[in-house]
Amino acid sequence: MSTRYTLGGDEHLFVELSESMSLDAFFRGILITQELAHRDLSGVTEICPANASFQVRFDPDVLPVADLRAELESIEAGLGARDAVLDTRIVEIPVLYNDPWTHETLMRFRDRHQDPDSTDIEYAARINGYDDVERFIEAHSGTPWFVSMVGFVAGLPFMYQMVERERQIQVPKYLRPRTDTPKGTLGYGGAFSCVYSVRGAGGYQMFGVTPVPIYDPDQRAPHLRDFMIFFKPGDVVKFRPIDRAEYDAILAEVDAGRYAPPTMPIRFSLAEFTADPTGYPATLLEALP
Repeated sequence: MSTRYTLGGDEHLFVELSESMSLDAFFRGILITQELAHRDLSGVTEICPANASFQVRFDPDVLPVADLRAELESIEAGLGARDAVLDTRIVEIPVLYNDPWTHETLMRFRDRHQDPDSTDIEYAARINGYDDVERFIEAHSGTPWFVSMVGFVAGLPFMYQMVERERQIQVPKYLRPRTDTPKGTLGYGGAFSCVYSVRGAGGYQMFGVTPVPIYDPDQRAPHLRDFMIFFKPGDVVKFRPIDRAEYDAILAEVDAGRYAPPTMPIRFSLAEFTADPTGYPATLLEALP
C-alpha cells in the first residue's frame, strides 16, 4: 500500500506505512520519525512511532497540516532504497516461564480461553507445532525480539520476533479479556510478545513473569533513574529462561537497588538481517556479556 495520511482531530496526523507489521515498515517509520525530530520543526509537539505507523501531534496555528505532510513526504522520499541502519541496544530480560503467579491467574480465567483443559503455554506450544513446552520455550527465548512500539499502558513494549515470517510464533488472544494480569507477565497475542508493565486487565496468553521492573514513576531501580519507562522502540530483546531460585535472587537485588538488566549498544542493519535472518540475529546476541 502507499503511505496513508489521516487526520485525528485538529492536532494529530496519523501516518500508516503498511497494513501488516514487517521490519521494513517498522524501520521506515523509525527513520522518518527520527529525521522529523532532527529537523526540529516549529509546531511539532509530539512524535509517537508504532508497529507499522506513527502519529505526529502538532499545533495547527504554527504548522499547517499541509506543510507537515509535505515535510513527511519529503523525508520518506529521501529514504530511497538505502539500507536501514539503526544504532540501538540489546537487552537481556530474565524470565521465569511457567511461574506460579501467572498459572494461578490463568486457571481463574479458563472459561475465557480457547482451550480450558490446558495452560496458555501448553496451548501455544501445541498450535505452533512444538512437541512440548520445553521446545516452545527454547523457540521463544532462542531468538531476539524487536521492540516495535511502547504503549497501550505506560511502559508496555510490543515485541516482534526476528525470524522469517514462516517461523514466527502465532497465538490468538483470549476469547474474552481477563480482569487481572500480574505485573511483569510475559504475554503473547497474534505475532507480538509483550511484558505487562503494571497489574491489570489483559487478553494476551501468559507464558511467565520477569522480576525486572520496566516501569516505575518513582524511578527507584538503577536502570530507571534516567526515565521511568525502560523500553524504547528499536530495542532488541533477548529473553533468558531462569528458575525460581534465580528469580528470587534477582528480585532481592532489585529490591536492594542493585540490579540492572544486561544491556549493550549495537548497530542493526535491516539489509544484513534480510540476507541472513538466522545467522545475523545470532551475531547480535553475541554482544551480550
